Amino acid sequence: MTDANQSSPRSGPQDIVDSKIVPAQQLYSELKQIPVFAHIKPADLECLGDVEVVEMEPGSFLLREGEANFHFWVLLQGEIRAYKVESDRTVHPIATLKSGDTFGEVPILIGSKATSVNSEVITPSRLISISREGFWRLMATCPVVRQGILENMARRLESYQAITLHREKLISLGTLAAGLMHELNNPGAAARRAASQLRDNLFRLQQISLKFTHADLTPTQMECMRNLQERILSCKKAPAMSSIEQSDAEEELSEWLENAGVENAWKMAPSLVAIGWKPCDIECAQHEFSPELFSDSLNWLEALISSVQHVAAIEESVARVTDLVIAVKKYAYDDKISQQGVDIHDSIQSTLTILGHKFRNKQLTVEKDFAPELPIVVSGGSGLSQVWTNLLDNAIDASPEKGAITVKTWVDGPIVCVSIADEGPGIAAASRSHIFEPFFTTKPVGVGTGLGLDIVHRIVVGQYRGAVTFTSEPGRTVFLVQLPVGKRA
Repeated sequence: MTDANQSSPRSGPQDIVDSKIVPAQQLYSELKQIPVFAHIKPADLECLGDVEVVEMEPGSFLLREGEANFHFWVLLQGEIRAYKVESDRTVHPIATLKSGDTFGEVPILIGSKATSVNSEVITPSRLISISREGFWRLMATCPVVRQGILENMARRLESYQAITLHREKLISLGTLAAGLMHELNNPGAAARRAASQLRDNLFRLQQISLKFTHADLTPTQMECMRNLQERILSCKKAPAMSSIEQSDAEEELSEWLENAGVENAWKMAPSLVAIGWKPCDIECAQHEFSPELFSDSLNWLEALISSVQHVAAIEESVARVTDLVIAVKKYAYDDKISQQGVDIHDSIQSTLTILGHKFRNKQLTVEKDFAPELPIVVSGGSGLSQVWTNLLDNAIDASPEKGAITVKTWVDGPIVCVSIADEGPGIAAASRSHIFEPFFTTKPVGVGTGLGLDIVHRIVVGQYRGAVTFTSEPGRTVFLVQLPVGKRA
């Protein structure tokens, strides 16, 4: 054993300003002020023998991420910051330790191979360093201290898990927000384009209408224009055609219009074909008008057709935005009601809507096999949208490009069943028993937190008294969620 107050070489932090070895009993009065050691007696410190007292300056490190030289620390004076650097180089704070705190027991107790956090000195600090061997002697021979250390560890793990769960929710929220921006951008851009083209059409209509004011139209010509206009305004969407059929119809009509001397024939043909018009539908107008007036009349009609189509596009875009808002509201208020009846299909569809951009990015097909008249699930629980989000997000990540994800619902007695299947490589046999454990992930470092399926399990089992299971093989993984129907309170 080293003599008191003797300096000694060590394998701990390299940023130490001063270090000395002293008998633990010599620090009895100071240790009594530390909550973990508050109930010790002088004799309890005999097991420690000599300990190291170190002094460190701001900016120095007790331990850096990836190092494995663990000690149990008692902070007699000063302040230390523990933080983690994420894969994107953002700093994630873990804890701020102040005088009277003890730390370092968690990695020793759980047998960590290396630390995942950095411990940086913030203010001039004085600490007691207890080696791994000394820590285990303390735990084995001093029940009072052992109890305090274990209680401290439990609180610390609980706090860290709460922080990580909160971070998982923020990540999920960020994913949904990004998805919502993608979803809103598409109809927004479509509506903007349609509005711009509608403005151009209004100018064209105005210009051609002014030309008509200088033409002496006969009652027959006016009647012909009125009939064609009524057909446009009352026309339903033409039957869908294949790409080849559409191309042939446009080419035929374009040639007919060019032969008739119509200006912008190539531009006009697609709009006329879109409402199902053929040459025979406008031959009557050709006989009633002079070539110049015939061209102006068809350009006026085309501008009207295009305007009606753009108004429909704007309506569809606004409806899409409205659907997204409704989906987000349903998602956001999913856990705001203490006793609620949940429409499973509605809940799944809202999540599919919000995650739509992720399906499109990988060109994935969603196959829905929904049971008719699925019972309403009633529970005081919440968060089913979070369940579908995590399961679908995992399925998307696992799926190959242009793959398919199948969502199926059915009823099995008093149980509502929902399965989500993907065509990914499957879950490795060695990972299957750990799949619902918190912090376990098969994704690359920095991609997953390992809490998604833990959250799914806690919501389904803990809040809905249901079950969640899975089967997996190469090319097909299926997660099955079973929820009891329940009755309203």
